[in-house]
Amino acid sequence: MAENTTDASNGAGQAAPVMPTMKILGQFVRDLSFENVAAQKAIEGATQPEIEIRVGLDARKRPTEKQYDVIVKLNVEAKTKGDAPETVFLIELDYAGIFHVDNVPEGQIQPFLMIECPRMLFPFIRRIVSDVTRDGGYLPLNLENIDFVSIYRNEVAKQMANKKPDA
Repeated sequence: MAENTTDASNGAGQAAPVMPTMKILGQFVRDLSFENVAAQKAIEGATQPEIEIRVGLDARKRPTEKQYDVIVKLNVEAKTKGDAPETVFLIELDYAGIFHVDNVPEGQIQPFLMIECPRMLFPFIRRIVSDVTRDGGYLPLNLENIDFVSIYRNEVAKQMANKKPDA
């Protein structure tokens, strides 16, 4: 016989923990720029360019209860290798998601928004970057997974360092 799964207690008289929930209500490109510098300046280079990726995150509360905007800001710069590297192409992408987040404790909402929400958006960001580079005449750039936990921890550490009082 199956157990009743709607019971909120676990038999010990304690309420079962309520799990956080997240729904993506919408997602969209806020800003996208692709500069094909190599084509503009007739830069030639048969070698694979060096790729530098910078990621920024932003999250803010929406006027509607339990809804948040999360924005991943990606900057990808490809440069030629050598003593005088030149920019081959540059991508600037701001990709946003609107999330409904429930059952997350107040003290944990910021890490949740800055880690879990960008993880949900990342596959779409990867696809956009791949398509844009391919359409720009290059091999599709397939981004490696981004460690949003490290990005969040680095940002928190930077904020803590800036808040330290001078001795």
